[in-house]
Amino acid sequence: MTVNSLAEKLKLEPVCCPDPEKEVCGVYIGDLLSWVMGRAKAGDAWLTIMSNVNIVAVAALAETALIILAEGVTVDEKITETAQAKGVNIFTSQKPAYETAVEISKLI
Repeated sequence: MTVNSLAEKLKLEPVCCPDPEKEVCGVYIGDLLSWVMGRAKAGDAWLTIMSNVNIVAVAALAETALIILAEGVTVDEKITETAQAKGVNIFTSQKPAYETAVEISKLI
């Protein structure tokens, strides 16, 4: 399933989506960035409540398909610009990370 398709089905709000056709093949929940770097897999939808610029670097390094900011977390314009430049997709969800992950697991 593509990022665009997943976002549509889950009604995620786009923050930045430079690569909407990237394939989503798993899901990872985590807020400790060093932990995510070592454990998230390429193609995962990464769910977090972290909202600093380092999430972009971690997502790029781990090659996640997208970042989903749970519980309505937002990011500032600098993060959006950095994500766009690095090709990192970011969306927001009003739901908790667990509920969003359950929904994703039913779709992929």
